[in-house]
Order: sequence, then C-alpha cells, then structure tokens
Amino acid sequence: MPVREKLLEELQNEQDVGVLLMAQLGGVPNEIQIIIQTARYDDAVQGLRERPGGYIIRCISTIEHRLSLGLFGSLFFTDEHPILLHHNEPKIDVNFSGKPADASELIVDIQQAFASTFGPWRELAADINREQPLFTLLQSGTGRLGSMPRSAAQRMVRVLEHHGMSGTLDGDVNARPDPQYKMLGVGDAYFVAVDFSVERMGDRR
Repeated sequence: MPVREKLLEELQNEQDVGVLLMAQLGGVPNEIQIIIQTARYDDAVQGLRERPGGYIIRCISTIEHRLSLGLFGSLFFTDEHPILLHHNEPKIDVNFSGKPADASELIVDIQQAFASTFGPWRELAADINREQPLFTLLQSGTGRLGSMPRSAAQRMVRVLEHHGMSGTLDGDVNARPDPQYKMLGVGDAYFVAVDFSVERMGDRR
C-alpha cells in the first residue's frame, strides 16, 4: 500500500487519532517537514496505543501555513478548499457604479457573500478597498469595491446587481495561476504547497 494511503487508513476510524509532533524547515527553500505519529484509543486501558513508527510529510514549496502541534482527529489532502482560492484563482478587481437604497444592508450582504465563499478562513478586510470606509465608498456612486479571487468577485457583482447597482470585473477571469497549489489539513493546522510527499520514519527509499 502506498505510504500516503497507509497514513490515511490509520486515521479513518473514530478511535484513531494522530499527533503532530514537530515541524521543521527542510533542506530546500520553502520546504516544511512535519512529523506525525498515529495511535488508537483502547477502551481496555482507557488510553492511547501508539502505532509503531511514524510519518514525515514534506510540504514542497510552501506558500502559506498555520501550525498547531498536538493531537488531531482528521488529516486530508485536497486541491479544492476556500483557502486555495487566493492562490489558484486570478485576482480580479470589482468595480461598481450607482448608489444603493440602503448602504448598511448592502454591506451586510457583501459580508455574507464573502463568508459564504471563504467561510472562517479569510477576512473581508484583506480584499476590500480600504482607501475609505466601506459605507462612504458605496455611497460615492462609483469606485473599486476591492480585489479578490474570481469566485468572490463574481459573487460580489451579483450582490451589487441585487441592490440595483452595476458591477464590472477588471481582469482576466479565465487566467490560471501557475503553479496550482494543494492543501494538507491536519486538525486545526494546514499547509498550502505545490505538492506533498509522505515517508515512513527511517524509510529513505
């Protein structure tokens, strides 16, 4: 069985847990290595039984990460996640014209549209135009709402139109940034990198 699949198998049941023991820089730029041990809860001893050996995961060309050492209950690899949108989609300017009937209501809808796109993973303030307060900007009649990944930008246009305004996109919506990044989720920790390799501890084949 391939090593990655073996690691995932050891964490697929409710009684299975993992421990993110440590993280360190690798031997090449932007490589992070993490060391993971897996275990299973044993009712008979009311505690964890560690499995022999452990795993080294190499995060190759890491561009973003959040580290949280300790126990975790889930681990996954994916190339589709809200965190990846800022890396794998083109960044598009959202421009608007027209004034909303209720700027406060529009702000709430903008916040909800952003949250439904990114969940708890991103903050609106990072993508919105901060040259002036959002309330003032929306009442100005014309301007740039912000610059954000395509999925969010397209949703913002629909929100603006819902409020009787015009929204346009400035940028190549069909662009595909290269490289395309992947994500490793380890409990509350995550790593965004070009690719990941998984090895058993002590295995250098």
